[in-house]
Amino acid sequence: MLGFYTKASKHSRMMMENRDLNALTFFQLSRSTDQILRASLTRGSLRRFIKSADKYFLVGYNVIFYILADSMYNLPYLELGPLRTFKVWRLFEEDMYQDCNLRNMANMQSKIIHHIQYEVNFLFMMSVNQIFKNNFGVETLGRSVAQLHTWWYFKKPRDFPYERRTKSTAFIPFEEGDFYYHRAIVGGTPLDILDLIEQYIKGIIDDSTNKLYSTFESHLNKYFFINKPARVLSPEYNWNPKFKTPPEIKHIKIAWHP
Repeated sequence: MLGFYTKASKHSRMMMENRDLNALTFFQLSRSTDQILRASLTRGSLRRFIKSADKYFLVGYNVIFYILADSMYNLPYLELGPLRTFKVWRLFEEDMYQDCNLRNMANMQSKIIHHIQYEVNFLFMMSVNQIFKNNFGVETLGRSVAQLHTWWYFKKPRDFPYERRTKSTAFIPFEEGDFYYHRAIVGGTPLDILDLIEQYIKGIIDDSTNKLYSTFESHLNKYFFINKPARVLSPEYNWNPKFKTPPEIKHIKIAWHP
């Protein structure tokens, strides 16, 4: 079933009744294992992303934009509306984190433990190569939030690109699984996201003993396979405009630009 226009959850109603509660989104500006952006392109992507988020993300509620960046010099000038603020942290560099996704998650783990869990109620980790097109409201809030993948939503589970190597901690058997989730949007309470990150880091370390490597998205899908998300966002919340829009998609919330 597409769409996410159900009754507000307990957390959502709490947000509606108390606008002083902080909502948070985390925007990551960094290299990834499959995409290295030029500084000028990264600046432009971040500027467009935050400009659109400022307009559509949890309108009317307090929002902190956390930016973890490789370099402060690559950050564009940011001007935000009322109830919005941002904090910038530089990604720490460690030789042990040769994989950029692992480094990014280790940074995020540290920030949640030492800062974020004390400052906000909800946290979203999002890629910057997407643009908000419509209101992204309190209906998206929950203890844990997963985003359905645009392409794989219309495919059968046996075709999903789950990790199929039995020795990997991200392994999911062919006969199991229900949805395939996109890494572009992950949300929930800070402590629930912290648990996801810690399980991902543990999985990467365990796999390394068997000389295996699985993507963050594979580990993300394994995590939600075991720990079912409290809130699942339809493809409308992260639609790839390169695909023909089917009649089931009524209101595109975010456009994905890989």
